[in-house]
Amino acid sequence: METSGKLICRQRQVLLFSLLLGLSQAGLEPRRYSVVEETEGGSFVANLGKDLGLGLTELSTRGARIISQGNKEYLQLKVQTGDLVINEKLDREELCGPTEPCLLYFQLLMEKPLEIFQAELRVEDINDHSPVFTEREMILKIPESSPLEITFPLSNALDLDVGSNSVQNYKISPNSHFEVLTRKLSDGRMYPELVLKEELDREEEPEIVLTLTALDGGSPPRYGIAQVRVEVVDSNDNAPEFGQPIYKVHIPENSPVGSLVVTVSASDLDSGVYGKISYTLFQPSEDISKTLEVNPVTGEIRLKKKVDFETVVSYEVDIKATDGGGLSGKCTLLLQVVDVNDNPPEVTLSALTSPIPENSPEIVVAVFSVSDPDSGDNGKTITSIQDDLPFLLKPSVKNFYTLVTERALDREERTEYNITITVTDLGTPRLKTQHNLTVTVSDVNDNAPAFSQTTYTLRVRENNSPALHIGSVSATDRDSGANAQVTYSLLPPHDPQLPLGSLVSINADNGQLFALRSLDFEALQAFEFRVGAADRGSPALSSQALVRVLVADANDNAPFVLYPLQNGSAPCTELVPRAAEAGYLVAKVVAVDGDSGQNAWLSYQLLKATEPGLFGVWAHNGEVRTARPLSERDAVKHRLLVLVRDHGEPPLSASVTLHVLLVDGFSQPYLPLPDAAAAEARADPLTVYLVVALASVSSLFLFSVLVFVAVRLCRRRRAASGGGCSVPEGPFPGHLVDVSGAGTLSHSYQYEVCLRGGSGTGEFKFLKPIIPNLQFQSTGREVEENSSFRDSFGI
Repeated sequence: METSGKLICRQRQVLLFSLLLGLSQAGLEPRRYSVVEETEGGSFVANLGKDLGLGLTELSTRGARIISQGNKEYLQLKVQTGDLVINEKLDREELCGPTEPCLLYFQLLMEKPLEIFQAELRVEDINDHSPVFTEREMILKIPESSPLEITFPLSNALDLDVGSNSVQNYKISPNSHFEVLTRKLSDGRMYPELVLKEELDREEEPEIVLTLTALDGGSPPRYGIAQVRVEVVDSNDNAPEFGQPIYKVHIPENSPVGSLVVTVSASDLDSGVYGKISYTLFQPSEDISKTLEVNPVTGEIRLKKKVDFETVVSYEVDIKATDGGGLSGKCTLLLQVVDVNDNPPEVTLSALTSPIPENSPEIVVAVFSVSDPDSGDNGKTITSIQDDLPFLLKPSVKNFYTLVTERALDREERTEYNITITVTDLGTPRLKTQHNLTVTVSDVNDNAPAFSQTTYTLRVRENNSPALHIGSVSATDRDSGANAQVTYSLLPPHDPQLPLGSLVSINADNGQLFALRSLDFEALQAFEFRVGAADRGSPALSSQALVRVLVADANDNAPFVLYPLQNGSAPCTELVPRAAEAGYLVAKVVAVDGDSGQNAWLSYQLLKATEPGLFGVWAHNGEVRTARPLSERDAVKHRLLVLVRDHGEPPLSASVTLHVLLVDGFSQPYLPLPDAAAAEARADPLTVYLVVALASVSSLFLFSVLVFVAVRLCRRRRAASGGGCSVPEGPFPGHLVDVSGAGTLSHSYQYEVCLRGGSGTGEFKFLKPIIPNLQFQSTGREVEENSSFRDSFGI
C-alpha cells in the first residue's frame, strides 16, 4: 500500500529542475531563424512545414499554432502554406536594448498528437540610430602646469545600435594642444580621452574650444558631436587619488531606495581649494544614472531605485574625484546584485480543452508552461495538482506540461472539475503560484430514463367524464440537455383484445394519463398496459413501466326484482290460509343488483300494507311472513308494497307490490257470501271482474302446482337412478331480464327450478345460474341459493 501511495505521488507531482531540464533538452537544438529589424509586417521568414518535414494538410489538421513568450504575438503561422511571417515591424532596440544577440524564442505547438518544436528568431541590427552625447557641452578646467601626455576623460556618446553599428571612434577638431584617444570599457562601450600634447599658457590662451565627434561603424557611418570647452587655470600640482582602484560590492535585490551601497574616498596632497575634492559618477549610462547617486562631498553612493536581479545582474561605473584646481582621479565600482527569491513562478496556459466528453480516456485537457525568473534554487520549481482528481500531469519539452485525464470521466458522477495547478519554487522562503482551471464534462447519452416505480396502480371510479386525468407516470434521466428530455408513449398491449387506444391516452411531455371514455365497472373491472419513456439522445434510450388501472364501482344500478314479476300483466296473488301461525312464510321477494360490494348489499322494507302489523318483511332476505296469527276479522285481500334498497351512496331502490289473499284452504276457492257478493256486484261491477280474475288465477296456479309436483316425482325417480333436476330449456323471457342498460342480468342467465314436496307444503328453490354472466363471474359474485318461499294449500 505504501508503494502504491508513492507511485501516485510521483504521478501527481512533477519536480522540475532547470539545470536537469536544460541537460535533457541539450540534444534538442531549436530551429534558428533570422530577420532584419524594421522589416515590414507580413514579410516571409521561413517555411516551417518544409523545415520540419510536415505536409500542408498535417499542419491544419493537427491544429498547429505559434506560442511566443510574453503576451504579444510577433510571428504568425499560415497553416495553409506553412509560411512563418512577421506580424508587424520589429525594432531591435525596443525588444532587446543593448543585449546582443537579440533573440525571440517561440514554440510551434501541434495537437493530435501533442508535439512541441522549439525555435528562435534573431533580430539583426541595422544602423538606424546616430551617436548622441549625453552632455552637448563639456567644460574642462586644466592647470597650465599640467604635464604633457596627461589624459582627461570625456563623456562618451550613446548609440542604441549594437555591434559594429555602435560608436567605434572619436575625433577632435584640429588644434595645436590636444588629441583624442578612443578607449574601450569592459562592457564594450567606447569613450574618449583628451591627451595634452603641448603645454598650456593661460596668459597666452585662457580658453580653448574643441569639437568632439563620435562615429559609429555603419555604412555609411553616422555621427554625433559635442563641444569641449577647456579653461586653462593656474597651477595645481597634485591630482586626487583613490584608496583603491576597484570597489567590489554585493547588494541584495529589492533593497530599499536610499540604501548605502559603498563609500568611496580619495585624497589630494594639495591644500586649500586645490585639496578640496568633489565626487561624481563618471560617464554613467542612463540606467546607472537612474539607479545610483553619489554624495559629492562624502563619497557615499546610494540607491536611487530598487535593483532587480532579473533585470540587471551587475553594474559597473567609474567614480571621478575632482579637486578645486580641476585635477581629477577615478576608480571603478563593480556592483553585483544578489538574487533574492522575490518572484513567484509563472504559469502560462497555451491550450485548454473544455468541455471534454465523458467516457473518453486519455484526453489532453490543457498545455501550459512554467517559468521562474529567479536563479539557482530560487528558479527551480515543483508542479502539482490535487490528489483527489482523475487527472495527471505529464512533463513535455523544456518547461511545458500536459494535463491529461487519468481515466474515463462520468458526467453523472461529476459535471465540473476545478483544477488548481500549484507551482512552488525551492527558494527561501518558498514562493508558489496557483492557477485555477475549470473543466466541464459534456454529456453522452449513456443513461436510459428510469421510472420512479416499476408498477403504477391507478384507481378511477366508473362513469367518469371523458378526458379525465386519472394519474401520472414519471421517469427521470440522469443525462442532460436533449439526452435528458423524456418522451412518454403507450406500448402495444399484450392482450390484442384490449382496445387500449380507446381507453386511455398519455401526454408525451409530462406522462399524465387520461381516460378517453367513460368506464363501466360492470363491463371492465381492471386492465393493465405498459408505458414507455424514451430520451432524445442519439441513439435514443428507453425504459418501460407497468400501469394497472382498477375501476371502482359506483352505485349506478338500482336493484332489480326477479320475483314477484313486475311485467304489467295480471298481478301475482299469494294465497295464505287463515290457519297460518305467526312467522308463516307468505312469499319471498327476490332481487339482484348489478353493482358490487356494499352497492349490491340489498335490504328489504315494508313500506305500505292494507293492514299494518299483520305482515312483516325480513330486512336481509326479503321473506314476507305473518307477524301474528290470522283471525276471522282480518280482511280477505291485502296489498303489500315492499321497498328493495341497496347500500350505495346515494342509495338506489326499487319497489314491488304483493297481493295476498286469505283463504280457508287451497281446495276451496275463495267465494264471498251471496249477500255480500250481490252487494258488491250491485255496488261495483269491477269487483265481480276481480273475483272472476282471482278465481281464474287461482285455478291456473293450482294447475301449475300439480305440474310441478309431477315433475318433482319424475325427478325423484330419476334421482333414484342417478338423474337430477330437470332444467328448463331456453333463457328467461327477454322482457324480464333484458336490463343490460341498467347493468344487472343479461340473457345468458338460466335458472334451475325444483319443486320440493313434503307435509302439505310446496317449496320453490332458486339455485345458481347454469350459465353465469361474465360480469358477475369477474367480480366473484353469483346469485346464492335463496331462502324458499312457501305457499300452503288446503287439500
